[in-house]
Amino acid sequence: MPLTFRKSFRILPGVRLNINKRSWSLTTGGRHGPRRTHSSTGRRTTSMDLPGPFGWRRTTRRGGRR
Repeated sequence: MPLTFRKSFRILPGVRLNINKRSWSLTTGGRHGPRRTHSSTGRRTTSMDLPGPFGWRRTTRRGGRR
């Protein structure tokens, strides 16, 4: 099993900075309602938890490095 590095810091209420080996991302939003994530690689994700075992996620890629 490979070793991975991932760290998440809470900057403000509802704002998190996520860091891993290759990139960083900023997540806004809370547990209840939509969350938006913007990555340094250009990936943008909007997600939302729905009642029960359901969830919704939409990911787009804009510019940035690959």
